[in-house]
Amino acid sequence: MKRKGMYLLIALALSGVGAVHAQDTAAPDSATTSTPSYDGRWYIAPTIGGYYNDTDRNTNSRQVYYGLGVGRFVSPNASIDLFIDRTSRDRDGGGSWANNNYGVAARFYAGEWNAWRPYLLAGVMGSYHTNSGDRGWAPAAELGGGVSKTITDSSDIRIEAGYRYDWDDKSQRKEDGYGDWFLGFSLVSRFGEPAAAPTPPPPPPVNDCSTKDSDGDGVNDCDDKCPATPAGTIVGPDGCPQKVVIDLRGVNFKFDYPKKGHVKAEEIGKALAEPTSDSIAILDQAVDTLKRYPDVKVTVAGYTDSVGTDAYNQSLSERRAQIVYDYLTSHGIDASRLQGPIGHGENDPIDSNDTDAGRARNRRTELQVQQ
Repeated sequence: MKRKGMYLLIALALSGVGAVHAQDTAAPDSATTSTPSYDGRWYIAPTIGGYYNDTDRNTNSRQVYYGLGVGRFVSPNASIDLFIDRTSRDRDGGGSWANNNYGVAARFYAGEWNAWRPYLLAGVMGSYHTNSGDRGWAPAAELGGGVSKTITDSSDIRIEAGYRYDWDDKSQRKEDGYGDWFLGFSLVSRFGEPAAAPTPPPPPPVNDCSTKDSDGDGVNDCDDKCPATPAGTIVGPDGCPQKVVIDLRGVNFKFDYPKKGHVKAEEIGKALAEPTSDSIAILDQAVDTLKRYPDVKVTVAGYTDSVGTDAYNQSLSERRAQIVYDYLTSHGIDASRLQGPIGHGENDPIDSNDTDAGRARNRRTELQVQQ
């Protein structure tokens, strides 16, 4: 019985190590993807159970034992207990054989915290024996397994069975150890306040792009399809660079107008070709465009047809540029945004000077946008 018990204890130890190793390597993904919660409070575990005694003890074959453990979980799948238990066996022929055991036991669990959890048990202890033949200490060890179930926030039940080997070689001269099977029931009661649930991290700040204009172009970041445009770039509603065209075609002047001294803004109607109201409307649209694009700067340039001398046409083109320049500034456009006025005389015609209609179109001013 002694050798068989020792062999069995070794076999159980090896199988237990293998099972725990298999549990650790079987599901690494679940261990890394989520951290299971567990209760790390200290607990007490009163225990009651029974032995099926080694026949070499020469005692009754079955005996009750009782004990108390104190421990805690050190990880979601492992707990450590300090324990004490006692049994008193009736010896054949009279008398008793008592053992008080003081030890430490580790349990290795599988499964979710609140489920029925199978576990492996391993423990070492010192066994103090008292009988008619001897009293003293001997080392002992145990291996086994069981199941555990959480029944309330602060209590579990455990049912376990295993094999305990006691290297007592003093109680009987011809025996150097005893192997006993055991079955036990424990009620685990945690004490103290449970740990507070971890505070969830604050939600990330809402990145409201509709309230941001990172490149300062007047288009919010949600709608801006061309971020990081250089400062001062003229952009459209999508935030992308846009060429602003301020078209003054239709603002044509009468032949040989304005006369010298007729360059005041309020006299522009006298200088424009008919219909004057349409020409003024085009100028007002130009004013509105410049106000909607406050970063836009323009060059005010005047032109003539080819009738007349170069010197006269140069002076006439400057007067035409001047009267438009004055009209813009008198309607709220700051002079710092206007370059000129500049006259180009009869240069750069946009139509033929061989017809009355062509010459009329050449008598013009332009607002040339500076990009």
